[in-house]
Amino acid sequence: MSEQFFLSLQQNIKLMIWAPILSTIFRIIFMRSYNPYPTWQGRWQSVLGALRYGFWWGMDFDAYVFLVPLVLITIPALFFGTYHQYEDIVRLIGLTLYSCVLYAAFAGKMIFYKHFHDTYNYMVHYGKHAEKNNLIDVFFNQDRGLLVLVGFIPVAIISWLAGSAFLSLPSIPYPAFESTWMTVLWNVFLVIVSVVGFYWFRYGGTLSHDDKPEWDTIPTIVKEDLFFARATVPDLCALETVYKHPLRSEYTASEEAINHAVSRVVPSEYKENWHELDNPLYAFKKIAKGPKITKPKHIFFIVGESITQWSLDETHRLLNVCTGLWNFKEQSHTVQIPNFLPAGNVSRPSIVSLMSGIYDAGLEINERESFWKGAFPTSFAHQMKQLGYQTIYWYGGNASYGNFNHFGKAQGFDKVESASIFCGPDAPKTWVGVYDHVFLENIEQQIKSIDEPTFHFIYTTSNHGPYKMEDSLLDYDPEKVMPDVGEDLRSNKTRNKELATYRYSDKAIFNFVKSMKDAYPDSLFVVTGDHSNLFGSLNNTSLIHRDYTLRDTFCTVGLLQHPELEDNMIVTKKGTHMSIMPTIIEAIAPKGFEYYSITPSLFEEQPETLVTPYQWMTDTMMGDVRMDYGESNMPSTEPVEQVRPIDNHADEARDWTLLTTWLINHEKILFSKK
Repeated sequence: MSEQFFLSLQQNIKLMIWAPILSTIFRIIFMRSYNPYPTWQGRWQSVLGALRYGFWWGMDFDAYVFLVPLVLITIPALFFGTYHQYEDIVRLIGLTLYSCVLYAAFAGKMIFYKHFHDTYNYMVHYGKHAEKNNLIDVFFNQDRGLLVLVGFIPVAIISWLAGSAFLSLPSIPYPAFESTWMTVLWNVFLVIVSVVGFYWFRYGGTLSHDDKPEWDTIPTIVKEDLFFARATVPDLCALETVYKHPLRSEYTASEEAINHAVSRVVPSEYKENWHELDNPLYAFKKIAKGPKITKPKHIFFIVGESITQWSLDETHRLLNVCTGLWNFKEQSHTVQIPNFLPAGNVSRPSIVSLMSGIYDAGLEINERESFWKGAFPTSFAHQMKQLGYQTIYWYGGNASYGNFNHFGKAQGFDKVESASIFCGPDAPKTWVGVYDHVFLENIEQQIKSIDEPTFHFIYTTSNHGPYKMEDSLLDYDPEKVMPDVGEDLRSNKTRNKELATYRYSDKAIFNFVKSMKDAYPDSLFVVTGDHSNLFGSLNNTSLIHRDYTLRDTFCTVGLLQHPELEDNMIVTKKGTHMSIMPTIIEAIAPKGFEYYSITPSLFEEQPETLVTPYQWMTDTMMGDVRMDYGESNMPSTEPVEQVRPIDNHADEARDWTLLTTWLINHEKILFSKK
């Protein structure tokens, strides 16, 4: 039985060889069929990178060609002698069926790309609602459907023959053991190696699920070339991603519903005639009233990963984990907006919204190729360039993740700089990006060589799970850092690792701020976070005697500083990420300067209720648009009352999302002229 298991295991390994070869053949056919270039000269690194990375990524499914026969053939055959005689026939049948599945996915992608110039994406879901007879008609009469179906025959035959050839390769003879214990240990070893080997292949040549190949981690040399980046994605993995993300209702909203939503969000003077504009965003034109401060040479817009409002509330001050933030807040000429909502609950929707001036609303407009061809009227960097600034996006990670290298430049950034590149391949990093202090010290040196007025959009990354930075770098002793909190807070290692990382990031950011203030004392600094975060598990502790509030969960910080900025200039205590751009423009723009913003600046009165696609806020309360209650937005260590019934403003939130949907539905028209 041991020998049979050993030999059968080898047959499974041989069987696994064909699937990635077939996938690679399909990938090459796709690249040759839709190749947009007259020659691949100078692009071979992208070609080979796509093939290599696509091979490992495809193992997410191809590795099961080993596991399934192990479970369904090798093990049962140990107990059923008759079944053992037909092992290889069953293997070949399974391999042939899987090869046909690969072919079906490949053929579907070829057709999908022909129609939509993209690999499988959310539009796959539209097939559920399409007129089926029309789809069949298009398939057979436009997409050579009969030829596609006939293609299953050669694929099945070739796969059967290839599988037979691989299974006929010689096997390693079973080693002879004199001891029963050695036989047992050998078999245990085989089982362990089989399990580890399966996961190693399935995770793309690594044993860490976090390091599995995915779209964001496609090598930069490949990702920079969108065609080869698309060719890299395995067809089954692309389909899996699509079906894991059901089509949002905003994509299926009727044109009438979308138009009504746009009419509700545009300024009142355009509610009846915004359709006459090339783009409804032109309805949000504003005229600057004149500068509030002397125009600075450098503007530093710092978005720190997970900078939270709760860390800047008196309720949490004893933690002593963000002294830089507290010091910055308490300096003269710093203005704080104490109730501040992000544009997204996670990083990318926030960053995309801040760049574009519209709510991304989780619709991933940064991933849409049409939006890489021109800027929205509301785009932040685009409008800063009109004020005479060079614009740079400094990212602590790799900007090709999320296609910000393309999207950022389209939205007006002259340069999109990735720390993973300019800090060098040996720079210490988390899986998200280069350590904050290395990243910021590096750009500090680069900024000091810049002579022209520059708008810097700086996004750090280190304060992000899984919080594995070296303890020696964090230099964190809870007994010294927060001596006045309870023992339950000082003794929890997981909690302190997270708080220590925040403290480290805070120190790196405000060391950078100090350096820039010393070098350029006339600078305007704006500090916020991409979103809030509940790191530290501080609910129901000796410090915070309650569960998390909405304020804890969602609010980030809003801080502005300039030598001429006074607290009484800001007339509101509430705002959102979308308030930042108009505030900067109104602070420095000459009187009469025309700009576009979907929200007023913080120098103006705010609407009674601020609504984002995710939350709403008044002067005293806030809520989640998906929930049926509101809470006080004042900081408290004690339980906060949940108020019901209440208007959760879900309709207004959806209206803002549908404005973005309108832009998506008209993307080809909007940017075809650019």
